[in-house]
Amino acid sequence: MMSECGFRGFFITLLLLDIGRNTAVRGEPGAGKIVWEKWSHDYTKNAERFLYDTFPKDFIWGVGSSAFQIEGGWKKDGKGPSVWDHFTHSESSRFNNKTADISSSSYTFIDKDLAALEFLGVHAYLFSISWPRLLPNGKVERVNSKGLRYYNTLIDSLIQRQIVPIVTLYHWDLPFALQEQYGGWTSESMVDIFNEYAQFCFRTFGDRVKYWITIHNPFLVAWHGYKTGNYPPGQRDNLVAMYTVGHNMIKAHAKVWHTYEEQFRKSQNGFVSIVLGSHWIKPKSKNYNYKHFQRSMDTMLGWFAKPIFVDGDYPKSMKTLINPSLPVFTEKEKNFINGTADFFAFSFGPNNFRLSGDTLTLRNHISLHLGQVLNWIKMEYNNPQIFIAENGWFSTNSVKTEDTIAIYLMKKFINELLKAIRFDGVNVFGYTSWSLLDGFEWQFGYTIARGLFYVDFSSKNKSRIAKSSARFYKQIIEQNGFPQSAENRHVNGEFPCDFTWGIAGNVLPVNTAIFSPEFVDHSLYIWNCSGDQKLYKVTGVTMWPRPVQCTDFSNFKPHMASVIKMNVSHYSFAFKWSQILPRGDLSNVNRSILTYYRCLISELFKRKIACTIILYHPTSRDADVPEPLLNKGGWLNKQTAVSFKDYAELCFREFGDLVKMWLTMNEPNMNVQGIDETYRAAHHMILAHALAWHVYNSEYRGRHRGLVSLTLRADWAEPANPFLQSHWQAAERLLQFHIAWFADPIFKTGDYPHTMRNYILLKNRDHLTESFLPHFTEEEKVLIRGSADFFAISHFTTRLVLHKPKSGTKYELDHDGSLLRDVTLLTIPSPSHSFFPFPPRRQNHSEMAVTPSGIRKVLQWIQSHYGNVAIYIMANGVWDSSAISDELRIYYHKNYLNEVLKAHLLDQVNVKGYFALKLKEKRAKKLSSRFLNDSEPKTSLEFYNKLISTNGFPLGEAGKHCATGKDSPTQCPICILIREKKVFIFLGFCLLLIIVLFAAISIIRRRK
Repeated sequence: MMSECGFRGFFITLLLLDIGRNTAVRGEPGAGKIVWEKWSHDYTKNAERFLYDTFPKDFIWGVGSSAFQIEGGWKKDGKGPSVWDHFTHSESSRFNNKTADISSSSYTFIDKDLAALEFLGVHAYLFSISWPRLLPNGKVERVNSKGLRYYNTLIDSLIQRQIVPIVTLYHWDLPFALQEQYGGWTSESMVDIFNEYAQFCFRTFGDRVKYWITIHNPFLVAWHGYKTGNYPPGQRDNLVAMYTVGHNMIKAHAKVWHTYEEQFRKSQNGFVSIVLGSHWIKPKSKNYNYKHFQRSMDTMLGWFAKPIFVDGDYPKSMKTLINPSLPVFTEKEKNFINGTADFFAFSFGPNNFRLSGDTLTLRNHISLHLGQVLNWIKMEYNNPQIFIAENGWFSTNSVKTEDTIAIYLMKKFINELLKAIRFDGVNVFGYTSWSLLDGFEWQFGYTIARGLFYVDFSSKNKSRIAKSSARFYKQIIEQNGFPQSAENRHVNGEFPCDFTWGIAGNVLPVNTAIFSPEFVDHSLYIWNCSGDQKLYKVTGVTMWPRPVQCTDFSNFKPHMASVIKMNVSHYSFAFKWSQILPRGDLSNVNRSILTYYRCLISELFKRKIACTIILYHPTSRDADVPEPLLNKGGWLNKQTAVSFKDYAELCFREFGDLVKMWLTMNEPNMNVQGIDETYRAAHHMILAHALAWHVYNSEYRGRHRGLVSLTLRADWAEPANPFLQSHWQAAERLLQFHIAWFADPIFKTGDYPHTMRNYILLKNRDHLTESFLPHFTEEEKVLIRGSADFFAISHFTTRLVLHKPKSGTKYELDHDGSLLRDVTLLTIPSPSHSFFPFPPRRQNHSEMAVTPSGIRKVLQWIQSHYGNVAIYIMANGVWDSSAISDELRIYYHKNYLNEVLKAHLLDQVNVKGYFALKLKEKRAKKLSSRFLNDSEPKTSLEFYNKLISTNGFPLGEAGKHCATGKDSPTQCPICILIREKKVFIFLGFCLLLIIVLFAAISIIRRRK
């Protein structure tokens, strides 16, 4: 009895009762066009971001299967053959001589299926009845008692476990006797035969089953059975038969619905629908042909949905295109068919996309966006109640239980569903993951797998082993979605008053061109000597030019103005080693560039903006090592480290009075890419940094009291599959290979991480690599250990890492980590983002995932490995293609900075400063990562200025006020006037003095 189902089944029944019995809707064909018109990629919109929220309280979580795919026992206990049994036996070469005769043996191992359902914790189980197992010849005159007992046992067992049974009457396994006798669905006789079969099921199981599916995805039955020949009976290009089959299945469904409505609904209070499947297509630009898109959707989904949910007739695009192959409904039939579904049961899976033929004429526009197609259904079919009756993807049969990619596809599908419910008001009341078990996947046989549970088909007991996707789905069900946690919730608070707010400018372009002509022509001229108002050069006479002034440099004033607009306390930029010392030694120092640097640094210093100088900042196009040193091997030559020390000492000597924060190198753990002997180059870079630090420490620290470190790229690494220990180990190993590679010698031991060295040795022993990690001498270890005054990082994204053993003598291969793209995250093009430390990929552009939580996690990791060291984030930012209104950058900095604040407030990480990337740069195509446009500031500038003024995210308007160098001491207006107008005041004073002298002389003369 239904009462045995318990509270949950009763609750779900009440939910579906709200749907109402008369669900005939009046959709407007073409109304779904609005979904395609919203195609644009606004990365900051809700649709593009992951949503942390839960589903409605009464949401139904289910899992599905079909009888033919998993039951096996194809002729056991009186079961009759189905068309699929005959098809796989007679056309065995299609299926690599494999059949579904045994498959997962669910008919034999029903208890194992029930245990799998209990593990998942689902609310409902959607399964199909094998028509030939229940009625061997397809007709009710002959009932198989053992088949009947099997389904009674299954239904009763589900109810005992408070799992609601949702039963499909026909999931493609038509009794072969009906195909032989009537020609299957090409005969209109099937309408009444199917109705009699349904009546028998309603009478037999209807006291316990309240949710019925008549036919699962009739489109595929017709299309593959009579167009492609991939399904039985295997006919090709028989369009008349194809549309006749679809026509008869619609009428059969409608008749079954009316039978339930008239004979069973009052006593059983159940609901009947039909599962309709579809693909989805998405415009790539605003210039698309709406009619082509509408026709594509009509051909698959509208073929069945419009008659049942709108007006009882086929879509106009089909009638125009296909006539006369398409049958015609009479007016009586239209009225009979219209409204014959109590809810919209929808299938969105791979079978709807992998179609041969010309149905999907817009293949380049295929999209797996579940949320958008649900929105289209809402608009096209007048906002029906929707039940997702099939959703999921597939893995190859080489994947056993570690179906990592399936996790992210499931996560994407379900989160898009959640956004459709929360943001767009789509009425979805349940979700069915497909499928429970690995089984026989129709025309693909056993070459692919779609189950949440792995089944070893060669084993006798057919044990079910939960895949990673099963564990993930179980977690979603338990949490009812993706609830917000403290980890992903914004916090309010402020940074310390001594927190450093900066802007990163990277390599500073130096233009030594000057305005004043006297620097070019030193001749003496006489003007208007003959009354012609012309200049005449005095031969043989030259003038000594005045000293160069800062304002003489052509780009000095604009650059100063750009920095001042940022309202920051610090500005970070890089010197160019190769230009300052073109010969690589002190024999030729480019003084004009040093003059420019001093101008900029000193003028910003006067305006309370401290400059942070990077001594070495190579780029992908410029190694920035003086050419003579490059010719001698560059960083592969240890002498380059000594030359770098000399270069650093020159900079300390020239600018130490003005610069208090130095960075010897920017991202050396990234900039070694492209160098053949990566480990040796890195070895010498670490030595070069240590030598430079000791020069400053011994010669300049006492005098200038500055700080010296180096910036390491510190992107976070997450295990791609959180349920696999090997992925956790791969993620940690990557952090050791990439960050600890430089950080351990400098901040910890003076030597490389044990994890890194031991792993390379292990791979050497197994002949998987010939890489060699150099050794520091004991003296070098002492030199290197502690050679940094703070921990400086740049951070941009988080990477999903999985363990994938590799062979080859290369740094990128030694850590055995591989990247996985998280399709659920906001991912944007990023031309400057490198795949390193992973092997490069073939794609033309790189991408970057926006994952704010990663910066907090990497800060925690640094704290746990290196103690309470002071940390400065020297670069953090994102590319944004917007010319002025760069909302993506605002979203990025707001969320990343909030995670930094969490690290400070909640984790007590000693984070001391943040530099946003970047001030200004040349555009790469249409993308930009700068705060300032050529003509005016971007909107992110105002946002960043507000963050600085409030020192974080204070609660409400009021926050603690921090006195800054620009705030204090408060100066009197007269003092400011004197400082700003001192030149004019001096000239005025001189003029006044001259007047007083003349007056005094005049008075004295008069007295005399």
